[in-house]
Amino acid sequence: MKKRRLEIVVLSDVHLGSYACHAEELLTYLSSIEPKTLILNGDILDAKKMRNNYFPPSHLKVIKKIFSLAAKGTVVHYITGNRDEPFRKIDDIYMGAIQVSNRLSLKLNGKNTLFFHGDIFDFSFRHSHWLLNFGGFGFDTLLKLAKLKTKGLALFGKKNKPFSNPELINGNRDPEQIALFEKNVAKMAIKQHYDHVVCGHSHAPNKQLFETKKGECLYLNSGDWVKHMTALEYSFKRWKLYRYENDKLTSFYMDEELKAMNMNELIATITQRKQREINQKERNGLND
Repeated sequence: MKKRRLEIVVLSDVHLGSYACHAEELLTYLSSIEPKTLILNGDILDAKKMRNNYFPPSHLKVIKKIFSLAAKGTVVHYITGNRDEPFRKIDDIYMGAIQVSNRLSLKLNGKNTLFFHGDIFDFSFRHSHWLLNFGGFGFDTLLKLAKLKTKGLALFGKKNKPFSNPELINGNRDPEQIALFEKNVAKMAIKQHYDHVVCGHSHAPNKQLFETKKGECLYLNSGDWVKHMTALEYSFKRWKLYRYENDKLTSFYMDEELKAMNMNELIATITQRKQREINQKERNGLND
């Protein structure tokens, strides 16, 4: 059976390394698609849970599959989240063919689109609303404030509670918190002149248009792979919210290549492709 070809696929809150992760279902989904661009929008790895030395083969296969997609030409962006926060220290670099950054901006069919994880609004759901009213508080400012709050709470032995609380990964979230989160994300995006904003973090998949006096913005959330098993797909100039439970075909897709290709071969393939791209750019520069 032919795999579905998509322009962009967005995944978030996979939490590889945690007991809650549905890695086998995610692997089946990834094996059923051929995306031109794959955006991993935060909390793909659960660095805090990985300290328990829990990382079964199915979780490793997901990583191998992502490297396999990159080796075949899929552009992979890894956007950092609060669970994979160590990567935030290496913002805007390449790991082989995978670009790591704190946020990503693209223009899709003339629409300015912002991708970021969303945990910067953990600075405080109560306070982020009035902070945004000042107009000068964009993504970078809120990210700095979120980091300061995390460090400040750590000094007193406390943690952020809203969505980063590990006990909430499988639990039910407060609908009012989710609604406020979505509203504040959209409001920030409108102030920063974005038409679409794509995030995760809340584990609440959604596609909703928000309007204010200053404009409108399409809010998109890719959900998670610990409860909802959802993703965002962009193709034919429109966004679609994918739900694994509604997909009757994914069980037919299996990748035999993963059984034959080990991690070292995958990394070598990606590195070689990246080096060829660099060499080609250098040759083009000499020819100009």
